[in-house]
Amino acid sequence: MSSYNLDSVEEMAGGDQDFVKVVVQTFIEEIPPDLEAMNQAVAENNPGQAYQYAHKMKPNLQMFGLELMPQIKIIEEWSKEGKNKKAVDEAAQKITLKVKSAEQELKEDFDL
Repeated sequence: MSSYNLDSVEEMAGGDQDFVKVVVQTFIEEIPPDLEAMNQAVAENNPGQAYQYAHKMKPNLQMFGLELMPQIKIIEEWSKEGKNKKAVDEAAQKITLKVKSAEQELKEDFDL
């Protein structure tokens, strides 16, 4: 079973497979550095910066059907309330594992 779902991307592309591939390539290029930056902000206990990167990734994570909104929400709420760091660490870890898994599968599935 795939860790991603391209239904939203396919719908947006309207059957244009070249467009789908461009969207996938953009995800693979842009999301890992944002993920890295978010994790670094979490490690450095910087809720504001963690929020920025989590929030920036949110539309892409949704578009690829990664179902990580509860985890993104935990990080966003941490930046507002500044508490529950343990939940933030767990959320960041889950986001990281799922994104890395999807990235690997996308690279294989699209020969990138």
